[in-house]
Amino acid sequence: MEKLQPVRGTKDLFAEAYSKHEAIIDVAKNIASNYGYQGISLPIFEFGNVFKRSLGESSDVVGKEMYSFFDKGGEEITLRPEFTAGICRSYISNGFAQLLPLKLFTCGPLFRYERPQKGRQRQFHQLNYEFLGPSSPEIDAEVISMAANLLHDLGVLKDTCLELNSLGCSETRKNYQKSLVEYFKDFENDLSEDSKIRLYKNPLRILDSKDEEDRKIIANSPKITDYFTQEAADFFAKLQEYLKLMGVSFKINQKLVRGLDYYNHTAFEFTTTALGAQGTVLGGGRYNGLIKLMGGDDTPGIGFAAGIERLALLSEIKIKK
Repeated sequence: MEKLQPVRGTKDLFAEAYSKHEAIIDVAKNIASNYGYQGISLPIFEFGNVFKRSLGESSDVVGKEMYSFFDKGGEEITLRPEFTAGICRSYISNGFAQLLPLKLFTCGPLFRYERPQKGRQRQFHQLNYEFLGPSSPEIDAEVISMAANLLHDLGVLKDTCLELNSLGCSETRKNYQKSLVEYFKDFENDLSEDSKIRLYKNPLRILDSKDEEDRKIIANSPKITDYFTQEAADFFAKLQEYLKLMGVSFKINQKLVRGLDYYNHTAFEFTTTALGAQGTVLGGGRYNGLIKLMGGDDTPGIGFAAGIERLALLSEIKIKK
């Protein structure tokens, strides 16, 4: 009889691995409590449209990585690939608008069909923080500073670099996307197949390509700062000022767009060179239009998530015996 094995891209957590996993969650919960975040638990699966509508049809998550199936009632169900869309769905369906401003923390397993490698699994676990309601550079700086404090308490901040960008307001994004289409059309035959599709669906996503030939073309692409409205420029400038006042060091990365379609204004990642190809330890950004896109009221939001498996690979936290 064939020996039973775990599904590829999944791992059992036991002994020291389990203890470290739980210790990271304990640190994360302590940070959440210190900053006034409430806990929330979400279903592991949602209707497929929760993610299709929010993440964007051109995203790799929707196009290639979601675990979706039809249940016995004929409904399309998707195992959650990330937390933010589920948080926004919960905000809408539970009428949380009366509770604003609202700070929420959750953690647990997520599912994406990707090629397993160091720091990347098909069932993985994340910490997730969302701040709904206010929209200002001060709030963004507070959230990024909290993320830095989380990494500090886990003993990994020194091994990371904060990369920062702004995707601007809707007018900025519209004008910038137009310039990207004009630029990339001249190289259309040389782009990867994925980037050819993104060119007309969401050209910003090309900037996120890991294809080597794409990267060469991207190197000379237009810069978003050249298309900032005054509003977008002021927001980003003030964010940088607040981060400097808080003692949070960063570098600007104008190619940073994050992997999902719902971001605007602030985008950020804490990256490392210690995990090979999987360099992002923690990432997030502002998504002011997402809840309205999903059918709710116009509610600003900002948040971030961090992979527990990647944190465990880097972390020096002491495990309580």
